[in-house]
Amino acid sequence: MAGESVHKKKERVRPPRVHISYEVELNGAQVMKELPFVVGVMADLAGNPKDPPAKLKDRKFVDIDRDNFDDILRSMKPRLAYKVDNKLQDDGSELSVELNFKKLADFRPENVANQVEPLKDLMEIRRQLKALLSKTEGNDRLEEYLNAILADSAVREKLKGTLGMGEEAGGDAAPEGDGGGESAPTGEES
Repeated sequence: MAGESVHKKKERVRPPRVHISYEVELNGAQVMKELPFVVGVMADLAGNPKDPPAKLKDRKFVDIDRDNFDDILRSMKPRLAYKVDNKLQDDGSELSVELNFKKLADFRPENVANQVEPLKDLMEIRRQLKALLSKTEGNDRLEEYLNAILADSAVREKLKGTLGMGEEAGGDAAPEGDGGGESAPTGEES
């Protein structure tokens, strides 16, 4: 078995998905021959690595399959580093973004967002709001309480101060002067 090829070993473990076969005449008889399907890819897949890659002549081909993909990705240390327009502040500033990928799941949008600090904070707020929304479903008392807080501008401003949101969060809230903090809404529509 010492002379067995890599392709024969892999065939025992997992049959190939692509079969290339052709007919050849051997000693006057038609014989079907099968060619192994092997693809070699040469590409710079590391993005902006911190460490410079090895010289091309020193690099070796690596067998990649579904079982070792994450290990190969981790060893390559793919990294992207950019300065992008800060659409969260919308003040013309730029945001430094550094993305590191260690496994295929790191390419999912939520995992990419978790690598950018402002987006990570927004994802956490989103998670908390979803949790709060699920608690209000079927809980009329909690829903009335939250509506009262949102309707009372004084309580709303105090809550903004407590959360550290200050003036920058004032644009999307309910209009000022909608109750002055004297009374909670009764739930009646006008």
